[in-house]
Amino acid sequence: MFRDCLIVGGGPAGLMAAIYLARFRRDVCVIDAGASRATLIPRSHNLPGFTGGLPGTELLARMSAQLSELRVPVLHAEVTALEMTKHGFHATWSGGDADAATVVLACGLVDIHPPCDEWQLAVAEGTLRYCPICDAYEAKGLRIAVVGPLQHAASKAMFLRGFSQDVTLLATEMGAAEQISAMTEAGIHLVDAPDLRFRRADHKLETIGLETNLQFDVVYPAMGAEVRSQLALSLGAAHTDQGCLKVDDHQRTSVAGLYGIGDVVSDLNQISVAFGHAALAACTIHNSLPRRLA
Repeated sequence: MFRDCLIVGGGPAGLMAAIYLARFRRDVCVIDAGASRATLIPRSHNLPGFTGGLPGTELLARMSAQLSELRVPVLHAEVTALEMTKHGFHATWSGGDADAATVVLACGLVDIHPPCDEWQLAVAEGTLRYCPICDAYEAKGLRIAVVGPLQHAASKAMFLRGFSQDVTLLATEMGAAEQISAMTEAGIHLVDAPDLRFRRADHKLETIGLETNLQFDVVYPAMGAEVRSQLALSLGAAHTDQGCLKVDDHQRTSVAGLYGIGDVVSDLNQISVAFGHAALAACTIHNSLPRRLA
């Protein structure tokens, strides 16, 4: 079967694009490897209309229910190859393949987390968090740590300093003198911690490997991420040094017919941004395809 669009990734960005395209009466299919970053969100508080917040798993469940009503197939598999064809693209995964006129990549990214044997439990209980833009408000007045190379972690620590007087930067690599001075001037405690590990302790995270172990209410990693853009890169799509896809203001990559949305594109990893990307891409795809008359 030749489809109008194949969407790779079933997180908020991919599901939103599928909802739009299905409502445009386009033949769309979602291929999802089941590794959405949104599943790690215990409760998102910056989604409008959800007083008290909404868990990431519930958001995905609600969006999946919408797709079910629209009869959009969602296949649980990981796309292993994407090739250009005369009429669009051919995607392959374990046990199947598909052809489509257009492809939307909503593959997201994988955060690099600090060494902690029970990091998933720490995420679930809210002691290990990845997005201060999303939830620094909930960390007001708490004892906060940011962990990572000073060069990358300094801006996150400075942002969090606006929410708490007790912010520590655990530097896995120290940086330039001016960065160290900026931390001191902002009242941010700076600790040289190249061999740092964490363990869960009484609903806190405790350091291991420092001269004096420290406990924190919340720890934010700033250790980078792996961008899942390999499929696009295999086609020669333009990208940043970090692997994020370069797109135009309609979410089009440098490869005709290939779109990028969500975290695979932007370093502002927000659900609201992903929704906007999805709407732009879906509308552009619909208008680029032959008209479908009723």
